[in-house]
Amino acid sequence: MAQIFPKAVNPVTRLLVLGLPMMFGATGVGLAAFYRSSYATGVDEIVPQPVAFSHAHHVGQLGIHCLYCHTSVEESHFANIPPTKTCMNCHQEIWTGADLLAPVRASYRADTPIVWNRVHNVPHYAYFNHSIHVAKGVGCYSCHGPVDDMNLTWQSKTLLMEWCINCHRNPQENLRPTSEVFNLRWQPGATADGSPQVWVRADLPNYGKNPDGTDTTEAAELLGKPRPDNQPELGKVLKELYHVRDAVTLIGCSNCHR
Repeated sequence: MAQIFPKAVNPVTRLLVLGLPMMFGATGVGLAAFYRSSYATGVDEIVPQPVAFSHAHHVGQLGIHCLYCHTSVEESHFANIPPTKTCMNCHQEIWTGADLLAPVRASYRADTPIVWNRVHNVPHYAYFNHSIHVAKGVGCYSCHGPVDDMNLTWQSKTLLMEWCINCHRNPQENLRPTSEVFNLRWQPGATADGSPQVWVRADLPNYGKNPDGTDTTEAAELLGKPRPDNQPELGKVLKELYHVRDAVTLIGCSNCHR
């Protein structure tokens, strides 16, 4: 029986047999790399804003607390953007004629909000609750990075599902005392003067109070005592103290996809 294909096709066939799997593999690796790239995730991208607001100036230099502007972060799933009145509390007195703040003054006069562009854009099908993370001791820094160094705000984390799941599998790696949630410079260990960090009342928001307002025995044993000075040990203690659920529960689909 005559051959259907001439012998000259054999090298082409071998090339296809070997080359196609390699091509598909390279395509998969390339797509995975693109999916995690800063171009696709928006990491380090500075989003243009109607006003060039500097966290480095307001937070890093002036020391304005996160809660002064983001008032709902402890009570709501949403970290609110402050109304123009919050800006004008200060800027009715300082920088009153600055060109940079013209959109702020116009917004205040017209009683219309400034339309800010979202930097941390969680997909619409994913539910994220700020308040539960704050209550469990996840600091602003863990998700937003060194905001107090940002002249213009950028996204410091990928916000990919795998990033969220890695944290939910190992929450102790990102837990800190609740008194330090808004402290962007906090590190476990000694204080600036070399003394050890100790447990304070703000570290025990939902723990340690009797009905009459006195401390429970468990709280009394902790208050004023040194905290563990390294993250693995401290995170393990905080996970128990704040009743953080087990990894199997934390990575359940319904936590984020409702």
